[in-house]
Amino acid sequence: MSIRYTKADLEKVVYAQLENLNAMHDLLSIMKHQNELLEKANTRLKDEISDFKQKMYPKVSKQQGEIM
Repeated sequence: MSIRYTKADLEKVVYAQLENLNAMHDLLSIMKHQNELLEKANTRLKDEISDFKQKMYPKVSKQQGEIM
């Protein structure tokens, strides 16, 4: 039993595949943008944690014994 497809059937299949590819492209674009936002947020958080640690635990000079 072989299935016979008409030109119209094949055009519908190709059109559906094109719609799916466009939808996947849109999702990938959104994910790329979200990833960029996450990277920026992580960088800011890392900087804020570093600043907080420096304020909480200032470095002490061994020679002078003073807080820098």
